[in-house]
Amino acid sequence: MSNQTSTTDFLLLEFSDERELQIVHFIVFLALYLTTVAGNLLIISVVVLDQHLHTPMYFFLMNLAMTDLGSVSVTIPKSMVNSLMNTRSISYLGCVTQVYFFLVFLASDLTLLTVMAHDRYVAICNPLRYETIMNKGACIQMAASTWLSSLLYALLHTSTTFSMTFCSDIVEQFFCEIPQLLKISCSDLYLVESILLIFSVAAALGCFIFVVITYVQIFTTVLRIPSSQGRQKAFSTCIPHLIVFSMFVLGGMLVYLRPIPHPSPHTNMAFAVIYSVIPPMMNPVIYSMRNKEIKLAMCKLLNLKLF
Repeated sequence: MSNQTSTTDFLLLEFSDERELQIVHFIVFLALYLTTVAGNLLIISVVVLDQHLHTPMYFFLMNLAMTDLGSVSVTIPKSMVNSLMNTRSISYLGCVTQVYFFLVFLASDLTLLTVMAHDRYVAICNPLRYETIMNKGACIQMAASTWLSSLLYALLHTSTTFSMTFCSDIVEQFFCEIPQLLKISCSDLYLVESILLIFSVAAALGCFIFVVITYVQIFTTVLRIPSSQGRQKAFSTCIPHLIVFSMFVLGGMLVYLRPIPHPSPHTNMAFAVIYSVIPPMMNPVIYSMRNKEIKLAMCKLLNLKLF
């Protein structure tokens, strides 16, 4: 690790060196990927095609489905191709692309979930001003700000990371991930990127605190609703979002705050799958199971295709 090298390719973590297990890995990841793509495309389709779903809540849900679709498309296909072709390599440019777009979608995911909590707060705690506060222009502006800030955030991180010199080309993960790239860095910029990561964790913690405070106020208001039907309707729009946000935060905590000092590479892979693959796959299921409007729109869409 003391000798600096000019890296042209990186070697990603392989699932196994046995050919049979590599095929199993390919099949499992293919099933996960197709399930995730199908679920999120279905959410996007029903929101776009059903006029009843042209509301702020479903507008942000559509954006969330787009980020989930993007995040799995950045990481999983390359891993599947490597298993199928019995290789570990990824080009330097491919690694840069993975890091950049994964950060874009990860940051967008967190920001959108925070904005969606604000949307539910206004809808339940201030319903008379909901249409005024969450108007079409405001929603578009919030979504555009989310995407723009995520693009700039990812650009800052990626440019800093790949300005470093790497002493090894072995990345102990099935995709290019900044913490794993920092482990093989032998540049002074390592400290700069570490500071950026600390600020990122602080920003994520701020979003978490905001959502928690928001939901305390939401549940306080909901419990004051005299009608049980009204309370049930309010909970049905909040619970899916709260579950999705909890999964996102829990996955991040498992990866970055787990108390394992020196985890094995395959332990890292397992945790990476938990936070980068499982939430995007489960989000459409969670929203469709708890939301009658989404289920009705899906039935209409499927009927149009069948007949």
